[in-house]
Formats: sequence, structure tokens, C-alpha cells
Amino acid sequence: MTFLFDIGRVLLDFDFESSLARLLPHGTPDPSARLQRLLDRKDEFESGRIDVDTYTHWALEILESDATPDEFHHAWRHIFTPNEPMWQRVRQLSADGHRLILFSNINAIHVPWIYDEFPEFHLFDDAVMSFRTGFIKPDPEIYHHAITHHAIIPAETLYIDDLPQNIATGRTLGFQTWQYDLNHHSAFEHWLKDYI
Repeated sequence: MTFLFDIGRVLLDFDFESSLARLLPHGTPDPSARLQRLLDRKDEFESGRIDVDTYTHWALEILESDATPDEFHHAWRHIFTPNEPMWQRVRQLSADGHRLILFSNINAIHVPWIYDEFPEFHLFDDAVMSFRTGFIKPDPEIYHHAITHHAIIPAETLYIDDLPQNIATGRTLGFQTWQYDLNHHSAFEHWLKDYI
């Protein structure tokens, strides 16, 4: 069986705001709006339309921060908390010989860094990363890229993602889908029993 796994809020929980807020100068007016401006352009960054240096320098200007690019990258990266129940399942799926593929909207600050920070990402056989494809979920093009480049048969593939719009595209293309909720891992395990 082939498994297509989203990363955010499936394998890793994340919190951009708390980490990036540390870069704001004391007394910055309307910090929430500044942080939101960064996240509003995240899709462009994660589709590879903005390179790392351009996004980093733009973000530091928006934050009016005196942080260095390295300090920004550190804050941008240290947003993650592993979802241990899902990692237990991934370890078992890998041990049982299932094909595991990452399928993520993600950027070049996080990759390849996550493979060093969380070595168990090496359990995955392949990866479809948005910034390398030029498309982000739920655009059907990134799904077609995954199907073509990784010889995926949607009807024989279980696709796990937390966002309903991503799941909707996957379902339209014939994947067996599960919209994952970090707070209800047991529901995912119950669904999975029908397939393995």
C-alpha cells in the first residue's frame, strides 16, 4: 500500500506566530498584523515563486527587526512539535513494508533542515515538496505531479491531510482520503483498519 502524508498538523504540529514574535522589537505596533503579512505571502514562498534570500529580507523589513537572516531562519524553523501517535504509526507502516511519500506545502528554509532535526523523516521513501514543484495544495497540478513522478495509483493510495480543501482535491482525483485531526488520532487509526 502507498501512503501520501501531509506534514503540518499531521506529522508535526506547528506554531509560526509564537516563534516569529520573538523577532519583533519591543513595543512594535500591531504585531499580529505584521506576522499575518508574513504568513499571507507564505503560499508564494512555498510554491517556490520567492527564493529564500528575497523572502527573508522582505520578512525582516516587515517585522522591522534587527535580527540576522540566520536568526530569522532559526525562528522560522523552530515552530514544530512532533505528533508522536502518528510517528508511532509511521514507524510501523515502514516496518511493514508500505511505501511512504511526503506530500507537503513547505519551503526551502524547512527542507532539508527537517531531515536533520527529525531523522525519522528518512523513513519516507519519496517526497513531493511544493517549493520544488511550483504548485501548492489544493492545486490539482501538485497532485498530478505526484502521480506522474512517483508512479502513484490514486485508488491504491491512502492520502492523509488536515485541510479539507486538500482532501477535497485528493478525493476528486480518486485517492482514498482521511482528513486528520491532531486531537482525534484514534479516529484515524479506526479508519486505517479497513485498509491494512
